[in-house]
Amino acid sequence: MAEKKMTLSRRNYLKSLLLQIGQTMLDEAAEQAQEEKTRYMEENCPALALPDCMHELQELCRQLHKQIDLVDDERYDMEMKVKKSDQEINDLKLKVQDLNGKFKKPTLKKVRMSADAMLAALLGSKHKVSMDLRGNLKQVKKEMKDEEKQTGDWRKKIEDKAGMDGRKKMFETEA
Repeated sequence: MAEKKMTLSRRNYLKSLLLQIGQTMLDEAAEQAQEEKTRYMEENCPALALPDCMHELQELCRQLHKQIDLVDDERYDMEMKVKKSDQEINDLKLKVQDLNGKFKKPTLKKVRMSADAMLAALLGSKHKVSMDLRGNLKQVKKEMKDEEKQTGDWRKKIEDKAGMDGRKKMFETEA
C-alpha cells in the first residue's frame, strides 16, 4: 500500500507539540542550572559577617585574599588545560587531514615582478644579481683587416706573398 500523506493541519499541530515539549525542556534545564548555582554558592560562599573591630576586619581581608589567590590559581590551571587540549585538537585535525589527503589549495594572486626583483627576493639583499642580459654581452668591434685597409695594386700583394719571405710575413701577421 502507498503511504498516506499527512495533512497540513496535522503537520502544523505536531510541529507545535514538539515546540512546546522543547520549550518545557529548556525551562527545566534553566531551573536546574539556577538551583545548582545557588547550591554551589551556599556551599563555597558562606554568608558574610562583618566584624566590629579593626583587627578582625584585617584578618577577614587576609582570608579573602588567600581565597582569591586559590581561585586565580585554579582558573589559570583550567585555562592552561583548555589551551593544551585546543592545541591537541588542532594537531589531531591536521593529522586527519594529512591522512585523508585532502588539502585546500589557497588561491594564488598574480604578482608582477621583474626578474631582478625575483632574484633579489630569492637570494636576499646581500647578493646583487643583474638580469640585464644585453649588458652582459661582449662588445665586439669590427676591425678592419690589414688587407682591406691597404688599397693598391693586387699584383704587388701577390708578389709580396710569393717566395719564402712572403710566407714568413703571412704567418707573422696571422699570429
